[in-house]
Amino acid sequence: MRISELSARADVAVPTIKYYLREGLLPEGQRTSATQATYSDVHVERLRVVRALIEAGVSIAESRRVLTALDAPHAAPQDLLAAAHAAVTPAAGEQIDLTTAQRLVERIGWHPGMCDDGVLAGIAVALDRLDRAGFEVPADVMPVYLESIQRIARAEIAGVPTDSTEAAVRYVVLGSVLVEPLLLALRRAAEQIASAERFFMTPGSDQYQPTDSD
Repeated sequence: MRISELSARADVAVPTIKYYLREGLLPEGQRTSATQATYSDVHVERLRVVRALIEAGVSIAESRRVLTALDAPHAAPQDLLAAAHAAVTPAAGEQIDLTTAQRLVERIGWHPGMCDDGVLAGIAVALDRLDRAGFEVPADVMPVYLESIQRIARAEIAGVPTDSTEAAVRYVVLGSVLVEPLLLALRRAAEQIASAERFFMTPGSDQYQPTDSD
């Protein structure tokens, strides 16, 4: 198909397609002349992936890293996950002590070698920011975080396709990029629902009152 047909099939403007080609997000088409090329269903599918990444707020550079992971699958599942997470995890910047992060993930079954340092560094940075702000996750809340995230992770990994490496890579990489914003949005919705369940507005008052007895 010509680039105009590709544009119509993928619902992406021709100038945008040319930009993605220049940025290396889309593979070159089959050259038919010095100025023309033909494209296939592979390009349609790739354009849909690129658009999903960009619309999710992933930068061009990060999208390129994600697509590299898609195109270069790793044999070991742990390596595949590491590649997917590295593509979308900001670097910690400077060396950071991982001890506290390691102690925390031990509570969900971590042992040395099970997580790459980039993921652990992300946890360490988040914990450090909490500490700097003087905020501590309540003792009865952290176990809920850990149990919930462990259940989510196990359900997700159980869903990894086993029929092909390509399908597994796509599931893991795009799941890492596109599902995390959904999880965050769902958490915020759940918090508002829980707040509405716990508090109610009394008639003639402009303040919420607790429904439970304290």
